[in-house]
Amino acid sequence: MGETEDERSAQAGQLFENFVQVSTCKGTLQAFSILCRQMDLDPLDYRNFYSNLKATVTNWKANALWTKLDKRAGHKEYKKAKACEGTRSLIIGGGPCGLRTAIELALLGAKVVVIEKRDTFSRNNVLHLWPYTIHDLRGLGAKKFYGKFCAGAIDHIMEVHVNVEFVKLLEPPDKQENEGPGWRAEIRPSNHPLTDFEFDVVIGADGRRNTLDGFKRKEFRGKLAIAITANFVNRNTTAEAKVEEISGVAFIFNQKDNTHYFVMTAKKQSLLDKGVIIHDYIETEKLLDQDNVNQEALLSYAREAADFGTNYQLPSLDYAINHCSQPDVAMFDFTCMYASENAALFREKCGHQLLVSLVGDSLLEPFWPMGTGCARGFLAAFDTVWMVRGWAQGKTHLEILAEREGLYRLLPQTTTENISKNFDQYTIDPVTRYPNLNSSCVKPHQ
Repeated sequence: MGETEDERSAQAGQLFENFVQVSTCKGTLQAFSILCRQMDLDPLDYRNFYSNLKATVTNWKANALWTKLDKRAGHKEYKKAKACEGTRSLIIGGGPCGLRTAIELALLGAKVVVIEKRDTFSRNNVLHLWPYTIHDLRGLGAKKFYGKFCAGAIDHIMEVHVNVEFVKLLEPPDKQENEGPGWRAEIRPSNHPLTDFEFDVVIGADGRRNTLDGFKRKEFRGKLAIAITANFVNRNTTAEAKVEEISGVAFIFNQKDNTHYFVMTAKKQSLLDKGVIIHDYIETEKLLDQDNVNQEALLSYAREAADFGTNYQLPSLDYAINHCSQPDVAMFDFTCMYASENAALFREKCGHQLLVSLVGDSLLEPFWPMGTGCARGFLAAFDTVWMVRGWAQGKTHLEILAEREGLYRLLPQTTTENISKNFDQYTIDPVTRYPNLNSSCVKPHQ
């Protein structure tokens, strides 16, 4: 005897709720897989999957999300998901900027595959967001999932593969016509089905390590700069709620979320005096090597700094535990910051064309405590997707590269004050985000 329509609807609602509630990467993917299997949904049918999911899961929480996503999908730039129809894209890296880029490409109708070498949400860092990024994430339903943005608004409109590491681009074989194999990726594990995936757009979103060849990097080196991050348990007491978030006071930042997340800069001499660093070395790598760091002294140092920064108002500072089951404190060097000389490049071989681009820290590494990373990362994601759209709509590769480089010149200058304030009007079209935009400041012949 088959299940009734009401029973199937209730089951779909419960499976969706399970998907919403999980907080781990593996758990999210597993819950998503169960939802698809039990409800006979094919996640590889990327053109129809969202509409099928929407018709299957109809409880109030899901409908509230569908309403938000439908509003976004209604932007004229997407041309009802046909603007990039036929475009196949590979995104390397499943961090915020990689996933945000993937969402926009999916809304344009592209085939999107994301690969991520980790399978855990291994960083407890609280993102320092600009007002427009908060508005943007709310528009994708992030508030409905309270921090599970990656779980809630993404996996149902693209393919996400974890435990897959990008090694290098594989060029189309020589001596072939257009019908032969195109651009592919060498990945680990080498027997993964994605080894056969051919694409015409590849986007590097794997952080400062950037594994895509062809991009020269500029290095900005300053005086020795040592950073410490620390996460303390947030028990949500009245006393904790009264502690203000600190921004810019002696470079100690406290951002309240599931944890009290502190970012601070520390002088080398102070760390030596407190016994955090055992021996003084000229080479930064040796100086901050784990064998030269007294972990107990580091825990005490970070706790003392957090106490001082909050005027001793937090009742107790117990460390949150990281994914390695250790107190969540880290110390590292940010003396050098990198920026790519170019935002994108074009390659062609044996009739197969490839658009290559960078987003996030791969493109422009931020001074991370100031909150520019995610904000500028999203702006670059939108600019990149606008470039892909232009290419799909028939612009020449020189035209789209010239426009993209012009926008990239703007990126390091952006602040909360000089981007457009009308967040409701933001789209992937740069004119909605940058006032007084001169989109032709870089010419195709350059």
